[in-house]
Amino acid sequence: MELPLKIVQDTEDYIKKNSLSKSQQDQLWERVRKVYKNSLYDSEEPVGVVAAQSLSEPATQMTMRTYHFAGTAGIQVTLGLPRLLEIFDARKEPKTPTMTVFLDKAHQTEEKARRIAEEIKEVKVKDIVVSDIINLTEMELRCKLNLQETKRLNIDLKGMEAKIKLRNVNIQVDGSDLIATYKKPDIKDIFKLKYRLFETYMAGIKGVTQTVINRDGDEWIINTLGSNLKKVLKIEGVDTERTTSNNIFEVQEVFGVEAARNSIIKQAMYTIEEQGLGIDIRYLMLLADLMTADGEIKAVGRYVIAGQKSSVLARAAFEETRKHITKAAVRGEVDYFKGVIENIMVNQVIPVGTGSYDLVAKFPNKPKSKSE
Repeated sequence: MELPLKIVQDTEDYIKKNSLSKSQQDQLWERVRKVYKNSLYDSEEPVGVVAAQSLSEPATQMTMRTYHFAGTAGIQVTLGLPRLLEIFDARKEPKTPTMTVFLDKAHQTEEKARRIAEEIKEVKVKDIVVSDIINLTEMELRCKLNLQETKRLNIDLKGMEAKIKLRNVNIQVDGSDLIATYKKPDIKDIFKLKYRLFETYMAGIKGVTQTVINRDGDEWIINTLGSNLKKVLKIEGVDTERTTSNNIFEVQEVFGVEAARNSIIKQAMYTIEEQGLGIDIRYLMLLADLMTADGEIKAVGRYVIAGQKSSVLARAAFEETRKHITKAAVRGEVDYFKGVIENIMVNQVIPVGTGSYDLVAKFPNKPKSKSE
């Protein structure tokens, strides 16, 4: 097993300094290799405070790209610092919700992938209309439908009258024409009717405005703009074990809090690595554990995790110093200095590692020699 250069150099320096014999050197090298093999981290890997800085530096000092094009067709998703803020502020809705839809083995063909993508994408009336005319004489909106598109999308023309539900509007399908009229015609409203009608949902999953099919290795994957995990998992051919969303709250609702924890780690790691930056994943794991420890997703912010610390000084050190100290004084709060931050502030040994306990030892008296 090859050891890192730093460990080799330190071991050789130790051998020279202590003038170890050949047998002692062999024992030392064997022990070094054993310790290195069983160690939980690399000798040059950042841990502790340095691991924490591996997130703070990229997040606060580096310039990070805000947007990224996912897929060959260019689905623009929010990344960089804005995305990190979305994750750690635990925002209910991401600015650009997306899903990565995996397909099962039986649907790993381009044709089947396209069919599933079409079934996922939201279809509105405007997507099946070729042309439209506003008839002011009859006070009606007449739209010409694309019959080939309606057939491809499995939209029943006869059922459109019942499916399109607009308040105070009559809908009628005459051949390839869709006619919309107000029950109480008003020239002011007839021009608004076009927008209302065109934005009416017809098929697919609401909110999924774009789908892109990509080839990743030997399988087809569908990337979406818009997210609805509950409904997409019900579609035949979708792999329910791997399909996921960048909406952490949606992941929690569908799969549970453990899946949400994993999503926080994965999303944050991907956002940082996409910028070409490095970070110790254990720090992200620690943050994700803090955010989901109570079974619900909590933000790392002044009003939740940071603002709910028991230590007055720890709360004051984060943000809104005057408010926390004033409230603590009014309430008569006591700080027992059990955490890291408050002990550093007053220059005391922190209760971590060797500072977490007092070591008391009683050594036996050395037996006196005969000469003494």
